[in-house]
Amino acid sequence: MRRHLRLRPGRSTAIALVIIAFAAGGIALLDRSGPPEETGPGPGAAFDVTAALGGEEQAAGYRRVTGPEPLAFPQDHGPHPGYRHEWWYVTGNVTTDGGRHFGFQATLFRFNIAPEMPARASDLATNQLWMAHMAVTDTRAGAFHHRERFVRGAAGLAGGTARPFRVHAEDWVMRSADSGAMPVELHFPAGDLAIEMRLTPRKPLVLQGEQGYSRKGPEPGNASRYYSYTRLAAQGRITVAGETHTVSGSAWMDREWGTSSLGADQEGWDWFALQLEDGRELMFYRLRRGDGSTSPYSEGVLVARDGTAERLGPGQVRLEPQRYWRSPHGGRYPVAWRMQVPEHDLDLALEPVLDYQELDGAFRYWEGAVRVRGRSGPDGRGYAELTGYAQ
Repeated sequence: MRRHLRLRPGRSTAIALVIIAFAAGGIALLDRSGPPEETGPGPGAAFDVTAALGGEEQAAGYRRVTGPEPLAFPQDHGPHPGYRHEWWYVTGNVTTDGGRHFGFQATLFRFNIAPEMPARASDLATNQLWMAHMAVTDTRAGAFHHRERFVRGAAGLAGGTARPFRVHAEDWVMRSADSGAMPVELHFPAGDLAIEMRLTPRKPLVLQGEQGYSRKGPEPGNASRYYSYTRLAAQGRITVAGETHTVSGSAWMDREWGTSSLGADQEGWDWFALQLEDGRELMFYRLRRGDGSTSPYSEGVLVARDGTAERLGPGQVRLEPQRYWRSPHGGRYPVAWRMQVPEHDLDLALEPVLDYQELDGAFRYWEGAVRVRGRSGPDGRGYAELTGYAQ
């Protein structure tokens, strides 16, 4: 599901606002390449992330997802600028030959910030804003590193194509390694932190929801187009603190686009993407209502060894928080979980490799590598994303 990044109404405006500078009728770049205390927000106007990912009341003029329709490839690997938002999202768990573990995230987001683009003389004028996140978890060192970047979608600074597949925000790039859409290469350099990875599918892509139509709420447009590559072989290099490590392992890629996001009574979600050692993958997102209960629009998928996907409804998956971590920036996250899928005899304990895997940028959320221990069922690895808890 992911990446709607809705923030609870009434939370601090410091979380809800991305501060960007406007110049020459376009949007300037902010690159958070250091700890938050070293790179405060710049001067200028405020771009409201919550509004950009808002509901049906703000959908006028944009294309909307209101029902199932066939996805078309390779076109749908590329950008969909008529919709308000979309993302290309990769998470993975890799190790060195010596067994040193790293988790990584590399993401490109695109926002349409105005459905009607007024005529402007500047080549930098655009209604397309790109945001990029990268993060590396160094488990042995007990360290979590992340960077954030905003780039205008004009003058070749950021953008994308479907054929050949390539999306980028300046020199942070996802691109096809040859004439097809896959394998994909990641090139995310940021000084002494970098991700260079080649991702090769081990299974076909999975259409989430109803053949790629993923409904999130009761209004017709509370939905997205959503598909995933649930098991990608990952090989490459990760640089942390200026030291480069050759790594290999497994990754997951999500693709999603739409215009309106969660319903009015939904304040956040708990998302899990797990790769089990018996060759299956399990994804589930729990949409949370304001009273903490589970929305009936929560759902997931269980992918068999042969790539066959079974859709899971909210009544088929049980989630219980087991342990919490309090952020030094405010808020308490449920970082350890018990997940049960009784119909498939799965009873899994999920534990973060580090508690501190919070991205503290324009908005705050927890996204991190987790270990899977099978109380009943296989062990594995995965990623979790927790939103709506920051204060």
